[in-house]
Amino acid sequence: MSSVDRTLKRLFDFSVSGIALIILIPILLLISVLIKWDSDGPVLFKQERLGKDGKPFTMYKFRTMQQNAPICRNSDGTYFVGANDPRLTRIGRLLRESSLDELPQLFNVLKNDMSLVGPRPDPVPALEIYNDLLRRKLEVKPGIASLASLYGRNCVSLEERAKWEAYYVDQQSLKLDFEILLKTAVLVLLRKGVYSPESSSDKLPN
Repeated sequence: MSSVDRTLKRLFDFSVSGIALIILIPILLLISVLIKWDSDGPVLFKQERLGKDGKPFTMYKFRTMQQNAPICRNSDGTYFVGANDPRLTRIGRLLRESSLDELPQLFNVLKNDMSLVGPRPDPVPALEIYNDLLRRKLEVKPGIASLASLYGRNCVSLEERAKWEAYYVDQQSLKLDFEILLKTAVLVLLRKGVYSPESSSDKLPN
């Protein structure tokens, strides 16, 4: 991606995230109230994630699980969230299935920690298991929408996701970003790939 395209991408990210946050203020407030009404704990889930060049940043999401819920991972190390996961709150389940839990990441885009499109950011400890292919994603800013998510979201394996993310790094362009955004919107409406396959988890808290 040329320097001009990178500048245009940042302007697009800043403009869209800023306008979206203003328009969505009533929805963000309503979701916040519903989360507090439904269960104890903070409205936002905050976690240190890997940004561009491996620099950590705090990523925001609406909390969808019970406070202090144990972490379960799939056999390849990715996070497990099943369709019948008891850790999910009632409101949290609705937020996940509609992808509304991702809305606070617009603040991350506004802060320039993330982009609207890019590889999904992994938790900081994941860096310890990164191979050369997985490290490719750190060459660009992480995103809310990603190319890998179009091929299974939470159902795609770590290895397959790494291949798609490396492909994105090599082929990134404004045209590709717009295609990913449009296809992601359709995917969200169809609610496909929201949950991990039940058989892929070892169910062990970490």
